[in-house]
Order: sequence, then C-alpha cells, then structure tokens
Amino acid sequence: MSEPERSQEPGRRRDASASPARDGWPPPGSWTPRAGSARVRRAPPSGTGTGTGTGARRVRVRAWSAAGRDRLAAERAELATLEQGIRFRTIFLILMGTILAIAASNVLTGAVGLFRETAARPLTAAEQTRYIKDDIARRWQAWSTDLVFPLELQYIGLGRAQQYARRVGLAPETPCRSGTDASTGSVLAQYGCRTLLRATYVDQTSTFVITVGIAVLRDEETRTAATAQLPVDDRVGVRPVAFPGTASELFGAAQRQRNAWIPVGPYVVFSTAGYSDGRTRQSISPEEILHSELWPAAQAVAGRIARALGDEPNAVPQCTQGNVC
Repeated sequence: MSEPERSQEPGRRRDASASPARDGWPPPGSWTPRAGSARVRRAPPSGTGTGTGTGARRVRVRAWSAAGRDRLAAERAELATLEQGIRFRTIFLILMGTILAIAASNVLTGAVGLFRETAARPLTAAEQTRYIKDDIARRWQAWSTDLVFPLELQYIGLGRAQQYARRVGLAPETPCRSGTDASTGSVLAQYGCRTLLRATYVDQTSTFVITVGIAVLRDEETRTAATAQLPVDDRVGVRPVAFPGTASELFGAAQRQRNAWIPVGPYVVFSTAGYSDGRTRQSISPEEILHSELWPAAQAVAGRIARALGDEPNAVPQCTQGNVC
C-alpha cells in the first residue's frame, strides 16, 4: 500500500495536545494555526463586530467612496431639477389655459356682437337722418353730369309764363379759390372746400347768360360755418364761364350784373347773371336791373339745381338691410 499523502502545508498539522474545544468550537478535526505560525489572522478592530458574546460573527462596515457620494448628490440634484421642471410646466399649462379661455371668451363675445350688429333691425331716427345726409353729400360724385346740371331747366318767368333755360357748356372741375372771387375763395379755402363745379345756361331767347357754380364742402356743419363768413356783396361770387360759339361768348367778369348763393346740405350753389350782348354792370342803371327778368331767371335756374341736390331721397331704408327686419 502506498503511504498516505502528506500535507502540503507544513505549517498546519493536527495538534493532539490542543485543548479540547470550548463550547464546541472549533469543530473537531479542524486545523488550527500553530503558535509560531506566520499566517495568523488578526482580529478586526474593536467596535466593528455585531455581537459581544463568544462566538458572535463579526461584520465589516464598508465606508462610502467619494465617487459614490458625488453620484448620490448628482441624483438628488437631477431629481430637484425634474421636480422644478414639473412645477414650471404645470404653471405654464395653467397660464396658457387661462389665456386661451379669455381669448375664446373674447372671440365669442365679438362674434355675438358682430351678429347683432349685422342682423337686420329697424333703423333709428338718427340713423335715417345720417343716411339722408350721406346720400345728399355724395350726389356731386354719384350722379351723372346731366343730373347735377340738367341739359334743360324749366322755370316760371314774369307773368307766370313758363320759361326754360338750356345748358351751353360745362367747365372742368377747379379749386374753389380759382373759380371764385378772392374774397369768396379765401373763405371757402379756409373751410376746406373740396372742389368747384360750374356750368353756363342761356334763357330760351338767348338774352340772359347764367353761370351756376357748386362749391363742395366736407359736410353740412362745415358749410354752415363757411357761409356765415361769406361776404354779403352781390358784386362778388362765382366767376362766369364763357363758351365760344355760343350766346355766352361775351360773358365775362365785367358783364356780371348780380351774384348770389344758396346753401343746401354740404353745398354752396352760386349764381351770376348778365346779358349776352356784352353789356357791363356799369352801363345799366340799378332801376333797370330791378325791373328786369334777368335776375328772376338766374334765381330760378340756380334754385332748381340747389333743390335737386338737397332733396331727400325718394326712399329711405327702414331697416339695416333694406326694408325687411
């Protein structure tokens, strides 16, 4: 038989003389270090064990490294940042919800107001008055030339005789200051006169020549203020317009016998009259002018034009959308 194997650890052997185990520890047959052995376990420092009695198992406490502490701090900072972001997001959502609610309320209120405004309803008295004023104020542009200055105008002459005057020419639009005398034009310009329209008529006998001028102001209130400042002088007013080859070709500023104006809406309707044969104002006595048919004819022609411009429209709407409310 072969010899039993010898231990490869010469420093460890059974110590038969060892004292018997205390309280069953160490177990029989276990190796115990020799007294002089170099491999001796050192007991851990006091206070690191978990038991106080004999045989209690000792537990080592592992210290946290610097890297672990930094990682924990970073995780805590990340968590705090996340919580702050959630709070900001909540506040943002609440704020945006409030803004959207207010905007939706405003849109709804505006839509309701627009519907009420555009829905058909009866016009008030003030709105009907405004409609009439606006209709009159735009006639100088909205109407055709033949409506503003008709080709022929009928009037009643002396002795209640039916007379008529015919239009012999239309002058181009001109600034109010250019088509009137200086004293009149300065007042019109001061109150913002927009333009001056002029046409010349002769009576049916081609004896009288009449130039009618329409000064267009911004509105009726402005016209009222302007006419309060116009000079009271029948020698000044609108400048006459002559048309060669007609009965009016000799009608100039010196041939004007009288001047006048009629206020209506935003308009001042001027008129000036004279004789077609070129007689000047100085060549005719005042008495002859008073008994002449010249001035009644001029007043009638200008009056017809002024009444047409200032008449109320035939039909005034009763509702905001026609006559059906």
